[in-house]
Amino acid sequence: MARPPDLVLFGARKKYKMFDHKVASCSVMGLLLAGLLAGGISVLAADTQPPAADAKPISAGAPSRYRPSRFSKRAAEYYGLVWGVDSLSVRSVESGEIIRFAYRVLDADKARMLNDKQLEPALIDPAAGVKLVVPTLEKVGQLRQTGSPVDGKAYWMAFSNKGRLVKRGDHVIVQIGQFRADGLVVE
Repeated sequence: MARPPDLVLFGARKKYKMFDHKVASCSVMGLLLAGLLAGGISVLAADTQPPAADAKPISAGAPSRYRPSRFSKRAAEYYGLVWGVDSLSVRSVESGEIIRFAYRVLDADKARMLNDKQLEPALIDPAAGVKLVVPTLEKVGQLRQTGSPVDGKAYWMAFSNKGRLVKRGDHVIVQIGQFRADGLVVE
């Protein structure tokens, strides 16, 4: 059985290919140097000029789904150790007419202050210059949970946002008696 001609000449072809590649790269470098010496520098400088007015701007692409943390890990540890709560969140609901503050209880004794009926909760938006309160309805009462807290349960309270002054993305403060949560972002 005879060998195909490609396998016999493989070694010789490889040498010629390497030789051709070196010659080609040298000739390209020579052309570039000749272009630079002949005034090609102005061509390179023209590429750095700003784009023409009729050129389309570069689009930002699809919006990112990255959502930054609501607050730092250290803040989460603080609320857990001092106040016995975690998973703090502030959301705009009902087309922005209500701002809902929610949290989960880790230690019922420490979190008792958040559910105290005697304390008036407030949501403060320093940028908008408003202080929202929990509304009291005739037949329902306050829009908040006031029972004794239980470990592991989630609780909420709703603040009236009449006029929709507090918007998504705003940094707000929730204050209930001595409890104060700074830097919460409205989702």
